[in-house]
Amino acid sequence: MRHATNIIQRAVDLHAGRVAIIAAGERHTYAALLESAARVAGLLLDGRPDLAEARVAFLVPPSFTYVAVLWGIWRAGGIAVPLCTQHPAQELSHVIEDSGADIVVAHPEYEALVRPVAEARGRRFVLTTEITSRAPEQLPAVVGARGALIIYTSGTTGKPKGALSTHASLTAQIESLITAWEWSAVDRIALFLPLHHIHGILNVLSCALWSGASCEMLRGFDPAAVWNRIADDQLTVFMAVPTIYTRLIAYWEAAPDEEKQQLSDGCRRLRLMVSGSAALPVSVFEKWRSISGHALLERYGMTEIGMALSNPLRGERRPGHVGAPLPGVAARLVDEAGHPVPDGTPGEIQIYGPTVFREYWGKPEATAATFTSDGWFRTGDVAVRQNNVYRILGRSSVDIIKTGGYKVSALEIEEELRNHPAIAQCAVVGIPDPEWGERVAAAAVLHPGVTLDLKTIRTWAKKFLAAYKIPSLLVIVPDLPRNAMGKVVKPEVAKFFQKS
Repeated sequence: MRHATNIIQRAVDLHAGRVAIIAAGERHTYAALLESAARVAGLLLDGRPDLAEARVAFLVPPSFTYVAVLWGIWRAGGIAVPLCTQHPAQELSHVIEDSGADIVVAHPEYEALVRPVAEARGRRFVLTTEITSRAPEQLPAVVGARGALIIYTSGTTGKPKGALSTHASLTAQIESLITAWEWSAVDRIALFLPLHHIHGILNVLSCALWSGASCEMLRGFDPAAVWNRIADDQLTVFMAVPTIYTRLIAYWEAAPDEEKQQLSDGCRRLRLMVSGSAALPVSVFEKWRSISGHALLERYGMTEIGMALSNPLRGERRPGHVGAPLPGVAARLVDEAGHPVPDGTPGEIQIYGPTVFREYWGKPEATAATFTSDGWFRTGDVAVRQNNVYRILGRSSVDIIKTGGYKVSALEIEEELRNHPAIAQCAVVGIPDPEWGERVAAAAVLHPGVTLDLKTIRTWAKKFLAAYKIPSLLVIVPDLPRNAMGKVVKPEVAKFFQKS
């Protein structure tokens, strides 16, 4: 079985002299990356023959050094635990403690934040500026079944859990996307997504480097800078989340007509533009198509499984749908009793195959609960399928509202409410109610200079929604709570109604 360290060696063998990483105005080849990773591995090993799945937590900004540290951990036989550069000390402490990290690596700009956390727990602390030693003559052999990466993912309750993927499952995820989206060495992509999530680490960085492509790393998202990269005719592939597309649309709309044309022309030269990590509103899909000429490729995945479903690279991409199973992925929909459901009937998505993670780190009961007796992973997401094309209805725990005996999709209601001329953004949740089970509640962000009340929205919504789907609660908010990937945090939305 091939694995992540094989991916590294293969990339270098095939593309040693090609540019792997562009960061801070500098270009770094695959050969230079491999050599830097080996020096990182030597520093981490510190005379040991093998880290043997020891966890290494690291806090490094998007950069060549980030990739060298990630690859170095793998080459030393360790499990990489990327930390979020936006998290406060308390959240970093949870990840370091929960993962049982033996070593904590940090860039100097984060030393004051993370060194006290590491040293208070007796962890070895290493600065990236210490990576100066020569590479060891021999590094450990790493087999596919070994743990490779722990990414912390939040559920609807409790603290985030660490999802552990193996070298084999990461390889399967990467190869699936390489095949489906036809990555090649001539590709170039800009990376501005957070690097403690699967979207940035796997879909962008790892797929690019497995292919011999170039990855340009930016320090966060800035609409002007990203539009500039699109317009200068260098990129071939673009991946972002819906909120980023919304901000790019706003920038385009405010630009002079001549600049608008230049930006749109830049988009049309790209071969692929992808949206994921959150539901893409149909209105954003259509607006982006009118600006860019691209029907955004929507896909579906999770930290625990990588990407599982995707619209086709070649063929019809249906707005509001996430396509069919990717190569090597088996998917099914089941009812609450675990029985497969026919086309057109809502069911929970379950996934099976080599892309699925190994476990929630240190949580055997949570791991067992998320797998069926025959080994399928329970995603907790509800969808309908027609002709093998899936449409997500929502997450069973937060997006499926049970009201008056009906199961209602919060995402469906949100899609309709966004069409109201006063509403800029919205989120729909279920609020416990003794009579109805749950009441449909909407939190809305309005366009500037307008007002909206519950009676008005209910009257308007009767034209588009069944009576039991229409919100019976409404709160106007300045903004919606979102996580680092731009996904709305529904439990935080529900708190708006607890206060009202």
